[in-house]
Amino acid sequence: MRFAIVIVLLVIGSLIFHFVSPWRQTPIASNWGEIDNALTITFWVCGIVFVALNLFLAYCVYKFRHRKGLKATYEPENMALEKQLTVWTAVGIVVMLAPGLLAWNKYITVPDDASIVEAVGQQWQWSFRFPGDDGVLGAVATENISADNPFGINPDDPWGIDDILVDGGELHLPIDQPVKIVLRSNDVLHNFYVPQFRAKMDLVPGTITYIWLIPTRTGTFEILCAEYCGVGHYVMRGYVVVDEVDEYESWLSDYPTYGQTIADAAIEIGAP
Repeated sequence: MRFAIVIVLLVIGSLIFHFVSPWRQTPIASNWGEIDNALTITFWVCGIVFVALNLFLAYCVYKFRHRKGLKATYEPENMALEKQLTVWTAVGIVVMLAPGLLAWNKYITVPDDASIVEAVGQQWQWSFRFPGDDGVLGAVATENISADNPFGINPDDPWGIDDILVDGGELHLPIDQPVKIVLRSNDVLHNFYVPQFRAKMDLVPGTITYIWLIPTRTGTFEILCAEYCGVGHYVMRGYVVVDEVDEYESWLSDYPTYGQTIADAAIEIGAP
């Protein structure tokens, strides 16, 4: 009897904690409301099952408690009950998985009109690269990385000459325009995560990954590395600033192209 009361109190306490808890998701700032919907559906399915199973457990503990003069019956199989459990379990799994699969299908399907920016992670900082007027990012390789070429751009690739380099932790994006963020790591495993965008993806050494999104409100949002990447993992942060289009273009125009950095380096070498 006491154990049944404890189980009921556990359920009641869990429900109270949920409804009065101050911890909620940050206000969304992208088009990925479907991810929120998938999480909400999963949460409610799990919550309903949690409450139902625990209350049923409390009922069974009370109903079938030991009493003198009563003897338990042995029933090794109950086909009707097993069929119901199988059907309702399958329904619950489908309800939880279907919204996530639909959202994932859109998550990996980049619109044709999306612009491109590359986010480069390395211990323990973020850098960004935009294509120039040609709209194509130049080829890169880790063996090209040096103090004068931190992005590892291939100097012999003409597509990379006009790439715009943002060697710092602040990325600007235009509002209401789709953007594909190409992700690359220069050393170990990292993860690009902006909670308000509901979008995240690993940066895997030796391969290229990506996410895409449409920023839906202006503001400054923190970039987190969501994979442990060494002793400085906690300081690997940056910021995404969502601007109006003219402000974004003004910001981008302040940064040099790869060709300009090569020219500046040549001038410095030739200077007396």
